[in-house]
Amino acid sequence: MKHRILFLLHTYGLTVLLFLLAKVVFMLCNASGHDVSVSDYFDVLRHGLSLDLSTALYFLIVPLLVSMVSLWTTKTKTKTKTGTETGTKTIVWVLRVYFVIISFAFALAFVADTSLYPFWGFKLDASCLMYLSQPEGITQSVSVGYLLLRFVLVVGLTVGFFFLYCRGYGGTGVRGFENTQETRSKVIFSLLHILLLPLMVIGIRGGLRESTTNIGQVYYSQNQFLNHAAVNPVFSFLYSLSHQLGDLSQYNFMDDAECKRLTANVYTTESVQSDILIKTTRPNIVIILLESAGEQFAEAMPHLQQLKQEGINFTRCYANSWRTDRGTVCTLSGYPSFPSVSVMKMPEKSRSLPSIARTLKAQDYQTSFLYGGDINFTNMRSYLIATGWERLISMDDYSRSDQHSAQWGVRDDITFNTLYNEIVNNFRSTEPDFYDCRPCDPSLLWGYSTLSSHEPWDVPVNKMSDKVMNAFAYVDDCLYDFVERLKQTPAWANLLIVITADHGINNGSIDQSTPLQKNHIPMLWIGGAVMEPRTIDVLCNQSDLAATLLGQLELPHDDFTFSRDVVSQTYVYPTAVHNYYNAQWLIDSTGHALYDFDAQRFIVSETTDADRLLRVSKAMLQLTTQSLSSQ
Repeated sequence: MKHRILFLLHTYGLTVLLFLLAKVVFMLCNASGHDVSVSDYFDVLRHGLSLDLSTALYFLIVPLLVSMVSLWTTKTKTKTKTGTETGTKTIVWVLRVYFVIISFAFALAFVADTSLYPFWGFKLDASCLMYLSQPEGITQSVSVGYLLLRFVLVVGLTVGFFFLYCRGYGGTGVRGFENTQETRSKVIFSLLHILLLPLMVIGIRGGLRESTTNIGQVYYSQNQFLNHAAVNPVFSFLYSLSHQLGDLSQYNFMDDAECKRLTANVYTTESVQSDILIKTTRPNIVIILLESAGEQFAEAMPHLQQLKQEGINFTRCYANSWRTDRGTVCTLSGYPSFPSVSVMKMPEKSRSLPSIARTLKAQDYQTSFLYGGDINFTNMRSYLIATGWERLISMDDYSRSDQHSAQWGVRDDITFNTLYNEIVNNFRSTEPDFYDCRPCDPSLLWGYSTLSSHEPWDVPVNKMSDKVMNAFAYVDDCLYDFVERLKQTPAWANLLIVITADHGINNGSIDQSTPLQKNHIPMLWIGGAVMEPRTIDVLCNQSDLAATLLGQLELPHDDFTFSRDVVSQTYVYPTAVHNYYNAQWLIDSTGHALYDFDAQRFIVSETTDADRLLRVSKAMLQLTTQSLSSQ
């Protein structure tokens, strides 16, 4: 029986080893033009190992099941010679066929990944499948010799990998699957195999944390080539395949000309200033995303209401979507949300998005992002790094006790204190020194997502009897203490703090059927950089922050196609959109309507012109999904 265990260990270990060797070859073939040192090879292998270990477990499932089934089907040596050979040969052939399949799959993935990277600049994903229906696109791009060499490599590697797998203990030999006559031994080893299954599931999932195995967990460097090198190409392909956009043609409601006509005044990219909100075009900036903190919780957040009297309060701001991963992209990239997909979970799409961080980084801002939870959750790490956030702080940077201070990670009072220290300790003046004419220091941008106002609402205070309201009261105290402390420091004078929420939530009588209440979120700018307290009642989305902020900084934002400067003279048709599952809500000056595309009917219709509003809503969805398809 020990041969079965050795066979499984050999299969798993060889798979991991092949993944590691593939990374080395990938780097050797593609390192030209990238800043790569010898130590980077070891760093790539180390950071990518967790993904390799998880991915290898997928390919151990079949050998494990075959081993378990063969315990009861393989004949024993005491039986007839014919019976023994028949039972064992069946198992051997099953394994041989399986090893041929995975050997070819690995060879093809490794060669394709290494060969395509210089052209694509990103890891192998399911987008390569589009070339299968148009092979001329490949032959027109490279020579026949180039393709022939790759074909030979795939064949050669397939044969080599197959040979290595078959050299394993019992891989194709009779000895490995010889059986025992003892039923007791069969039962014991069957139970052992069964116990391995949940352990494998946990390993494939990536542990017991909220986040599951994803590409972002291996990102560790500002050098994107090293991040890409650390990604397992087989996992990258399978992951992208499972997160495809689906049939986006369902959102092609009209011809392009009609779509453009209906959206002509919806999305405008030019800023023509009619209102100046801040004192300087180079403030230090903090963007705070309060978890789930819709305006429905205003009663539990009196300090936030007080702060609204001190800054610029956008009273009619609405969340684009209903999840943190979507709301984060909407806020930081000014990009719309979609009914059925999360752009953050699609690295091949999210890495090409514009972002506030990327734009400000080009203006010599230094960028940092803080999140007290698992920053690998929903592929957040890869999105942040790819869009210009240079330094990331997450739960892994805290002590073990802090990491377990809340269900989702480090609770908010601790992370707010971290953010305070970051601002104070790294404070730099953005004004040149008058006496020695030194140039001003680089400006700073911080991003921060809270997490305590989330189920299971575990916070260290008991201010309100309702546990949900109590959690928001706690976050409100943390925010207020943070702001009041900053007011006492020199950093406050040139600081702009943007406070908003990632999304609203269902709570009590508020749910998707009450979009006005659920989707309404705060948008507040405070700090010493604010010109004066103001109330701005114009209708807008959280995705409009990017263009509005960059407009105040006098920076171009043409690449933020779906973000509007809401204080610009060009913002002539105020709207706000929100979508979830296969439904979309739109509000403008005539009212609002929520339409379910599956049911093909209105869920909510409180407008003077529902048909027109639906046409505009469909045109907006068609336009944005076309953009997503072309990203």
